[in-house]
Amino acid sequence: MKNNTTDAESYKSLTESSLNSSEKAADILQRNSDQTQSEGIYQLPAIICLKIQRVNMSVHGDRYDGATSDGQFHGKGVASFQEGHKYKGIFSKGLMHGHGTFTQANGVKYEGDFVCNVPMGQGTYTWLDGSTYMGEVYRGIRQRMGTYKCAKHGVSYKGQWHQGKRHGKGTVYYNEEETSWYKGDWVMNKREGQGERCYPSGNIYTGEWRNNLRHGEGTMNWMELGQQYVGTWKNGIQHGLGTYIWILKRVNGSQYAQSNQYQGEFFKGRRHGKGTFYYAGGAIYTGEWRNNKKHGKGKLTAGSGRVFECKFDEDVMIAGLNENKAPPPLGVLPLSESDSSILGPDMALNIECILEKTPKRDRESERRQVEFVVLSHHMELRLIYGFYSRLGCSHPPDNIFLLSRLQFWRLLKDCYIHHHGVTLTQIDRFIREEAGLAETHSPFTSMQRHEFLMALLIVALYIYKKDMISHKHLLAACLSRLMTEDVLPNARNVKGFLFKQPEITVEALKFANRCWEIFDTFCRVYLTHRDDESMTCRQLLWMFKDLGLFDHQLTTTKLLELITAENNNQSSCVELEISFLEFFEVLLGCAELKFQQVSGALGQNLVQIRRRSHTHEKSLEVEKKVETTNKYFQRRVTVQDVGNEDFKNQDLKELQLAGLGSILAVHQFFNHCFFPAVDHYWLVTRHMGTLDQDLHDGKVSHSIENSTKMFSS
Repeated sequence: MKNNTTDAESYKSLTESSLNSSEKAADILQRNSDQTQSEGIYQLPAIICLKIQRVNMSVHGDRYDGATSDGQFHGKGVASFQEGHKYKGIFSKGLMHGHGTFTQANGVKYEGDFVCNVPMGQGTYTWLDGSTYMGEVYRGIRQRMGTYKCAKHGVSYKGQWHQGKRHGKGTVYYNEEETSWYKGDWVMNKREGQGERCYPSGNIYTGEWRNNLRHGEGTMNWMELGQQYVGTWKNGIQHGLGTYIWILKRVNGSQYAQSNQYQGEFFKGRRHGKGTFYYAGGAIYTGEWRNNKKHGKGKLTAGSGRVFECKFDEDVMIAGLNENKAPPPLGVLPLSESDSSILGPDMALNIECILEKTPKRDRESERRQVEFVVLSHHMELRLIYGFYSRLGCSHPPDNIFLLSRLQFWRLLKDCYIHHHGVTLTQIDRFIREEAGLAETHSPFTSMQRHEFLMALLIVALYIYKKDMISHKHLLAACLSRLMTEDVLPNARNVKGFLFKQPEITVEALKFANRCWEIFDTFCRVYLTHRDDESMTCRQLLWMFKDLGLFDHQLTTTKLLELITAENNNQSSCVELEISFLEFFEVLLGCAELKFQQVSGALGQNLVQIRRRSHTHEKSLEVEKKVETTNKYFQRRVTVQDVGNEDFKNQDLKELQLAGLGSILAVHQFFNHCFFPAVDHYWLVTRHMGTLDQDLHDGKVSHSIENSTKMFSS
């Protein structure tokens, strides 16, 4: 098997632009798994077959005990030989003939049929390590049907044999669990002909084999990855005509699964020659390929039906062959003159503001390149938008989900964009500047799909512009790199305190609006630049100190750990700006930290109840507790319940047993810790402001009296 085989064990994305490295790694994994199928473990030691002379055995130091007839060994008997071998069984006219057991001096044993001193018929070989062969034997050699089991490696073969080798139809199990196997044709110990191979990963190949390699027509299914190749193989890799399919995960609410698909020529495991790529979003490329990339002349058909004849160089469109308003091909629906985008209306890009920095003669070419990158990842972008727009949301009446900026920030953090030496606040500021927006957006402001794509393009330009400056099509190169290196490998792997656990997300978002008001207000308090409102980590520490939130559980060190939990570089972090998402997730982390004793009490209480439940009497007590818990589920616990003094301590424990500990911790932190601390802070701040004004106006005595009354109360 060669290094460039396309076994795809380690695919991490679904786009054809990122297949190259994963295909190489997959080949190595597949090759290593095949090498574990050592042929040597099937070799059987030759059994020693002795010809017993019809003479007195004692002359040669041998010994025989048993029946005789006419001076010959005949009937049941035991023969011991000078070399240490031993035979016990049936003799006929001085020969081992019939059923018997022959044990060699080295311990290898054969039990079965003998014909004229030779093992022949049905028999069983047993080796010292416990390995066995059971089946037909011809002149001491495995022949026709038989089963061999290797005790050392857990490998077994059941099927046809010829001259001691696997030959014909047979099945090999390569492990004791029988999860790795081959069923099919064999030729002299090699997989050859038609057969089915299930690999340890669960992947399955069905088709033709030659010399132990996939060769001829065959189908490979990568089960976990949802990928399939159907076509021609040569020496273990795809070669010739074939179809490769990437089955995408079904979108929530979608009735049908979608897939990317390539049909065409392969050369040494790569898309090479003539081929057609069908994108899940509906676009189609038909044309020339080289080394897994579009290269040469081709035709690109958008999902809308518009057709572009173009020329590619290493996956980059270098020319549109019918750009000069040539008439559309027969059967293609004409579009309006204003519709110059090859994308659908909901994903059409308006990047004129960004293209202003591009020379006029290159703008149209640059725009088309960007649209082509978006088209290449069309379905993946829709999946990502749909996934994040549903985080923490119930189903709207029109079943239309719009991505909020809060969810967009979570996507950026999941994709480790903040590891590129930039903060979410800086990115958000840059997006507003490039899009020509002056006002600061609320985290709950929605983003249409085209706005989402525009934001991704701006992010790509911001973090990769310096690295890709030498590329002819800068915007397209930056966006392509962002997609292949950051977004596709990491998106939809949700992290952080807010969206990771759906049941907590729903409850936490109930406090998001109030927290946004507090965040926005404190940003104004700590305002250092007249035209920009933001908060740094240092200012967040000040806020916690002003609110009196630090205690033996929540220390400055613990708070810094929460702030930097998703950062790869914690040095000088106190001066970094934080977004509202990071602010809110720090609060949720504090809720978990300050009220972690709730979870501890839950665990201890649960252990005690389980221990006591071993007796019948205490089991009844447990059933009573469960019934009590169900009662509170039926009347639904509210925030007011948690703060009500009549809400018994025992009731709280029962609710914790029902799995509500984390939710209660969130409620308790915001309702009985954070919000009261903020209210108290503003009350004191306003009063101190009044006192300062009174001092300025000369009304000192009256203000001091009021102040004394307030603090006494």
